Amino acid sequence: MAVNEERQGKVNVIVIMLDSLRKDHVGCYGSDWIHTPNLDEFAKESVVFTRAFPEALPTIPVRRAMYTGMRTFPNKGYIPRKGDNVKIPGWEPIPEDQVTMSEIFRHEKYLTALFCSTYHMFKPSMNFHRGFTHWEWIRGQEHDRYRTPIKGDIEDPKNLPCDLAYGCVGHGLDRCLANMQDWRGEEDWFPARTFGKAVDWLERNRDAENFLLVVDEFDPHEPWCAPKPILDMYFDTENYEGRRIINTHGGPYKFREGELEYTRALYAGEVTLVDKYVGKLLDKVKELGFWENSIIMIMSDHGHPIMDHGILHKVPPLCLYPELTDLVYMIYHPDKEYAGTTCDAYVSTHDVAPTLLALAGLQSPVKMEGRNVWEWVTGEREERREYITSIYGGYVWCRDEEYAYIANLEGGDARLHDLREDPEQRENIAQEKPEICEKMYKRILSDAGGVLPRYRIRRPDLPWYDSAWI
Repeated sequence: MAVNEERQGKVNVIVIMLDSLRKDHVGCYGSDWIHTPNLDEFAKESVVFTRAFPEALPTIPVRRAMYTGMRTFPNKGYIPRKGDNVKIPGWEPIPEDQVTMSEIFRHEKYLTALFCSTYHMFKPSMNFHRGFTHWEWIRGQEHDRYRTPIKGDIEDPKNLPCDLAYGCVGHGLDRCLANMQDWRGEEDWFPARTFGKAVDWLERNRDAENFLLVVDEFDPHEPWCAPKPILDMYFDTENYEGRRIINTHGGPYKFREGELEYTRALYAGEVTLVDKYVGKLLDKVKELGFWENSIIMIMSDHGHPIMDHGILHKVPPLCLYPELTDLVYMIYHPDKEYAGTTCDAYVSTHDVAPTLLALAGLQSPVKMEGRNVWEWVTGEREERREYITSIYGGYVWCRDEEYAYIANLEGGDARLHDLREDPEQRENIAQEKPEICEKMYKRILSDAGGVLPRYRIRRPDLPWYDSAWI
């Protein structure tokens, strides 16, 4: 059904973004070993979207699409930015000529607030806090330049800040471990701080007429450092003889005996930790009486490979599998007519802004490329996407109901998987099905407007002060 007329323009909107949360690690999406009671309870009162995928990857392209309703794919006009060592096409600030949903909500007299530990959004040249009346950056995640890096043996357990931090796995730990040195209790972990700030803001603004609240938590992104009592839910630390700190790298990684299981347990623990603090925020929403007058969306930007297809961390093309591409994507509507249902339409990150604006009874002053996914929930829109496309660096991806396809920008190095016969996508049948590969690649080119741009980002003749280097 359409938005209740009495609520139009009067509902609050809450968005919870959880970075690197794997869909297959959440109970309501089928996990039988990860404890996510708060997300599972939320799902019972929400619509759970089962075919959600990012229109471009990774972190920053996802948020560009989410805020603007515009596709980042295929990353046209990419310019590397100074102050950011991530040089991936699409990894750029929000274009000045695009309007963000936070700017629209603020124009409509909403209080707008952002609480965020995703440090990439605040790097030099970035602008993702545009349109927020209030914003706070929770410092210290991953490579955030918050403390002077640790020197010496990074994997020495003496670098752990307290007994509650049993271990840590991830890449570039010299910076993150330095940022963690003053941790003493669970209240110092990032989810506690990020969601705690949001809870405090709700308390202070309990009388607000309307608000947009965005909580963007970088966990369960690596490095993984679940508090020991939560880690013990998934792993026998008493009999573990491997490294407690593992300073990894992306790509194929050779763990020692027991370390892969330990790493997966740390990630599972981070998922459970994040779920705990999602629950605390939702409890506060209910306590303050906002539950009956708020649209709430919980989503992830992508998942994370942990040797599922032979690699650790996000390294295309072998990361472009369900462990990375499948999203958590749930929407709660206070009318509750569709509570506890699922929607299997193809939805994506550029659908977020147009959907939330429509549910709030607001109109965008500019045309957005995304769609209002709620129309697929209610049946108001019958036409659905037949496929979905994405891009990550030098590789493109496409899937429909039958096949998943990965290739480089020229269509080479192709991987094709029959989703009916091979749902885990283990057997590459690209050579046996060239006509299917051609069909999928043509879809990608069509969505890209006929051409996929190529970039030579770091060239030997560039001066040291060029943006591709700094």
